[in-house]
Amino acid sequence: MDRTVLHCDCNSFFASVETVFNPSYANVPMAVCGSPEDRHGIVLAKNELAKKYGIKTGEVIWQAKRKCHSLVIAQPHYREYENFSRRVGEIFYQYTDLIEPFGIDESWLDVTASKNLFGDGKQIADSLRERIRREVGITVSVGVSFNKVFAKLGSDYKKPDATTVISRANFKNMVYPLPVSDLLFAGRSTTARLNRIGIYTVGDVAQAGRRAMEDALGKNGATLYDYATGAECSPVTPVNTEREIKSVGNGITFRRDLVGLDDIRAAVWALSDTVSTRMRSYGVVCGTVAVAVRDPYLKTVSRQRKLRNTTCYCKDIANTAVDIITGLVDISKPIRSITVTGMDICREGQAGLQQTFFTDEFSRREKTEKLERALDSIRARFGGDSVTRASSVNSGLGI
Repeated sequence: MDRTVLHCDCNSFFASVETVFNPSYANVPMAVCGSPEDRHGIVLAKNELAKKYGIKTGEVIWQAKRKCHSLVIAQPHYREYENFSRRVGEIFYQYTDLIEPFGIDESWLDVTASKNLFGDGKQIADSLRERIRREVGITVSVGVSFNKVFAKLGSDYKKPDATTVISRANFKNMVYPLPVSDLLFAGRSTTARLNRIGIYTVGDVAQAGRRAMEDALGKNGATLYDYATGAECSPVTPVNTEREIKSVGNGITFRRDLVGLDDIRAAVWALSDTVSTRMRSYGVVCGTVAVAVRDPYLKTVSRQRKLRNTTCYCKDIANTAVDIITGLVDISKPIRSITVTGMDICREGQAGLQQTFFTDEFSRREKTEKLERALDSIRARFGGDSVTRASSVNSGLGI
């Protein structure tokens, strides 16, 4: 028996929440934008009137203003967005406990077992839309289907405040004409590669066949083929279900460009500190450190390096990351942002420690562990900002 899966997408979520507090936004083209002072001056969300001017999420404010001179800019209020997301989730839980968030404003719901109580998938979707509009003050679009991929395509199919049903009977007519970029995880690079071999629509993916898709994209090609043909069958996984951690990372766009080794070290140590702290809280270690560096022209380069021993300690991650960066870019040139990520994750204790002939590695790591665990205890008791690295104080980097 097919499952009944909903994908609920809050329409223009940040902009909708801002309009609840300032109803005048409903009558003007408006966009919620990040802080230009922190160099996050991009469009985070826009209302329906702004969309008519072709304003897109992710473009910088000056580009959006060029398209619409009368565009009203609203500053984001993230705590309110979290509060509204929680209120929407509380309504979801009155219909099912099988809820898988996909960001702050989207969720999948498996309502297969709820149909005897609340009606079929469309009836449940319409009920959710009406209640969220009335009780929370924002709108949602809902896709209804037999799997998660088609349910998400359904929520994107018609906006705002709409229900779209994609069934086994109609999915070829509805889904196959859509551009391949509409498929989950078919990003710009993947779409460009498929376009080069004559695959432009979801139907083209299905017609190409699994073997051709694997030849073009490897394992990801086979996955996209399953997505296009309706064969995807992953369950809706509740948020409290333990998930496999594949990587732990942190990145930031700095308030000013980094210039020189001192700036790079201060930034990398601060980022590595948060990465290592999170890894220890998860009880995991990493075997590879990856770094991505972006310049003021938004060109990004990245490298990764396998470690001799797995680690969850800031010193190991930071030293490796700094070493990667100094070999990757000209450190005399400005850097806009850095991301540090621990990869090849495994549970603490599962990987052995490789000894060296000249170094007492166990003793060194024992000292490092005592220090960093002590920092964890202090921060847990007095707050995350209670211990800060001196290099990041008054640096002007916004760390």
